Amino acid sequence: MLGRNLTGAMAFAALLALSAGTALAFDESKYPDLKGEWNGTGGNKWPTPAPLTSEYRAIFEANLRDQEAGGPGDTPTIMCLPPGMPRQMNVYEPMQIVITPEMVHILIEHVHDSRRIYTDGRTWPKEMEPMFQGYSIGQWIDEGNTGRYNVLEVETRGLKGPRTYDSTGIPMHKDNQTIVKERIYLDKADPNTLHNEITTIDHALTHPWTITKNYRRTATKEPIWWREAVCAEDNPHVRIGNDVYMVSADGYLMPVRKGQAAPNLKYFQPPPGH
Repeated sequence: MLGRNLTGAMAFAALLALSAGTALAFDESKYPDLKGEWNGTGGNKWPTPAPLTSEYRAIFEANLRDQEAGGPGDTPTIMCLPPGMPRQMNVYEPMQIVITPEMVHILIEHVHDSRRIYTDGRTWPKEMEPMFQGYSIGQWIDEGNTGRYNVLEVETRGLKGPRTYDSTGIPMHKDNQTIVKERIYLDKADPNTLHNEITTIDHALTHPWTITKNYRRTATKEPIWWREAVCAEDNPHVRIGNDVYMVSADGYLMPVRKGQAAPNLKYFQPPPGH
């Protein structure tokens, strides 16, 4: 019994030593200070005009016409689907960034907008389960040989749809072969401003499209993560077939645009006497 207890104690001590070694291997001072609460700035729209092919420009223009008539256009999030990449980097709700040796966690309380960015040197898997946020591999860069990392370069693949760039309905190709590349770094003059240069490669575009999203750190030492975005809660929109309707305040189905036809009621029999 004594020998068994001694062996167990030695194994436990070895585990503690290994954990301590792993902790020491992560030198936090080598990474940029991204702690705190980050919020999106400058609105949630993507800049226009988008470099769309003629086919997808026509789709976008149809989305705009539908919205002008009161409809939703092609905006998948209206039915509570996640925005997906790159749209989720509008940062609709406060963002927290947690750096570990193996990955960077981006935590956003908005319809599955959280991400894992793997920074452990792995290569792309042979098979990827498509996800709205995709599969992201990142690499820390020390630009200027300062001894500290100051840029996180990320590539995201393995995306699924439907996705749009923003609520205006700028479309992405239906083949979901999108590749998103990012360069994330703090502003050199203002450590409370974070830049994200986003380049999207997509077959709906005539060429890779690069825009910059900026985030602002909340000035507080004790951020409180108490916001919870549950899209399905009190969502009045209903999709029936290929069209979207709304549920009125009194609980009845109503149109979203003038002249919208009622949905097909072939599975419902009219009440007796009607």
